[in-house]
Amino acid sequence: MLVNATNMLLKARDGHYAVGQFNINNLEWTKSILLTAQELNSPVILGVSEGAGKYMTGFKTVAAMVKAMDESLGITVPVALHLDHGTYEGAKACVAAGFTSIMFDGSHYSIDENVAKTTELVALAHDHGLSIEAEVGSIGGEEDGEVADPAECAKIAGLGIDFLAAGIGNIHGKYPANWKGLDFVALDKIHNATDNIPLVLHGGTGIPDEMIKKAISLGVSKINVNTECQLSFADATRKYIEAGKDLEGKGFDPRKLLAPGAEAIKATVREKIELFGSANKA
Repeated sequence: MLVNATNMLLKARDGHYAVGQFNINNLEWTKSILLTAQELNSPVILGVSEGAGKYMTGFKTVAAMVKAMDESLGITVPVALHLDHGTYEGAKACVAAGFTSIMFDGSHYSIDENVAKTTELVALAHDHGLSIEAEVGSIGGEEDGEVADPAECAKIAGLGIDFLAAGIGNIHGKYPANWKGLDFVALDKIHNATDNIPLVLHGGTGIPDEMIKKAISLGVSKINVNTECQLSFADATRKYIEAGKDLEGKGFDPRKLLAPGAEAIKATVREKIELFGSANKA
């Protein structure tokens, strides 16, 4: 069932587990994630980047697909449809399109402009019954991630947002061999400064399990995974083609061609849900 993410993350915070956000890129991604969350009786967040939204022909298409699929598959676990790293304009568009949750990434603005834009979007989101995530301290790309200022985190958290993404050395994509790891001292300071607001860990792919568990113990209630599902899908699809399966019978049929990748996504999502501790918490 489609809901906003507020209650599921408050329950996760109080229960000392985390809810996974798994980004979707098409029908196969969405179906695989929903079915796995239902199988494990876990709440789940479907993340949509602005690029993926454009690829799927727009936020209205995405919202309609997720709503219809949620109903058609008989999904009973809580599901939030969430904008990932949204711009100011993108966040407004997702509210209008029927998303149940948004993220406004104002981390590249000055703190004053981040505060001003976040304040406006908090009011808009809450007026429409959506949850809203904000960000402080830019999450890195293929480089060392930044560490957020706890005072700035406290300022943004005090605006009425529902959960906060704060850079603690995490990055998007694959982690390089020389990655220094998560900054748990910074995470503890941020947690203490933000009045126990649910915290979000972006760049969940490749972080060692023990670091994930420690982050959860320090207030992280939402963990984002995207790259790992993409890698799993690509690896399974490559093996299918390299084995010549696409040349056997009607192996070229898209439903057959994409099936191994879809099953690989399920396996990755299952592994993460169990690691995050959200199984049987719906």
